[in-house]
Amino acid sequence: MLFDPMTLRGVVFRNRVVVSPMCEYSSEDGFASDWHLVHLGSRAVGGAGLVFTEATAVEARGRISPQDLGIWKDEHIPKLEQITRFIESQGAVAGMQLAHAGRKASVSRPWDGDKPVSAADGGWKAVAPSALPFGDGSQVPEALTADGIRAMTLSFKAGAERALKAGFKVIEVHAAHGYLLHEFLSPTSNKRQDAYGGSFENRIRLLREITAVVRKVWPEKYPVFVRISATDWTEPEGWDVEQSVELARYLKKEGVDLIDCSSGALVPSARIPAGPGFQVPFAARIRKEAGIATGAVGFITSAVQAETIVRTGQADMVFLARELLRQPYWPLHASAELRSKMAWPAQYARAAA
Repeated sequence: MLFDPMTLRGVVFRNRVVVSPMCEYSSEDGFASDWHLVHLGSRAVGGAGLVFTEATAVEARGRISPQDLGIWKDEHIPKLEQITRFIESQGAVAGMQLAHAGRKASVSRPWDGDKPVSAADGGWKAVAPSALPFGDGSQVPEALTADGIRAMTLSFKAGAERALKAGFKVIEVHAAHGYLLHEFLSPTSNKRQDAYGGSFENRIRLLREITAVVRKVWPEKYPVFVRISATDWTEPEGWDVEQSVELARYLKKEGVDLIDCSSGALVPSARIPAGPGFQVPFAARIRKEAGIATGAVGFITSAVQAETIVRTGQADMVFLARELLRQPYWPLHASAELRSKMAWPAQYARAAA
């Protein structure tokens, strides 16, 4: 089943293998480059059904680092359009993840130390639901005003409109990993006293409003995904899987087609029991209890493991990240291992024995 086609709305994916969004930290002023063309294009050549961009900032201050990809101005569109054309020419579907880093913004790239970037070095003031830093040494963000929240919704809307012009057919709203929308969801990071804080219904309000406006401008024939951290791993406080199930029910009503189930990264102190497939149970539970398609992600590396997840109904799609950095052509090799008949690109057919 991993290599069976899957249809969501009017989009047919040739298989259930997804290139998970992975930050490349290789942009200037948000612009995609030849690195992105080769990186994303090679995964399409390698046989994935759906290829996502990295977290793509809907405004300049929504970047994690100054080198993040962006979609906040029309000038970003042409290079992205070149990338989507190539991905589509290889039989894959192109997807964009819309994101805002929130309080985790304005830090240097991992290989440059992952430290706050000062204004003198091109950094900026981070924003968040509340003026609470991510951790020791992190900058204290500015709490968004009501006007700022309204403007944020419009930024996601405009990002979706630009993504459509660039040729993407799947949009994913990033509400995981301790970034802005996850910060609103979790009572650990959201201490607001207005309509966007306090109760569960208030904390999910911004994500619901953003998914609703994205769904409105995104064509009915194209699917919308939402990535969540199913738990903060800080029980009994914080965001947990029970709230994730309830959120998924709301998002389904908003027209969301798939929940991409990750976890953690809201606070640096969380103890995460990472291991092979450790997040798959979240995808399985949300799929069963909320009645919505899900994607499983996290330490999924083997063909048999991925096939089992789909075949046993734990998730509808399998998102691979680091394994596709190691092996861009993983789907082609996995399909052979599973005795599927996935065709290799004609240019590489001589190696398909």
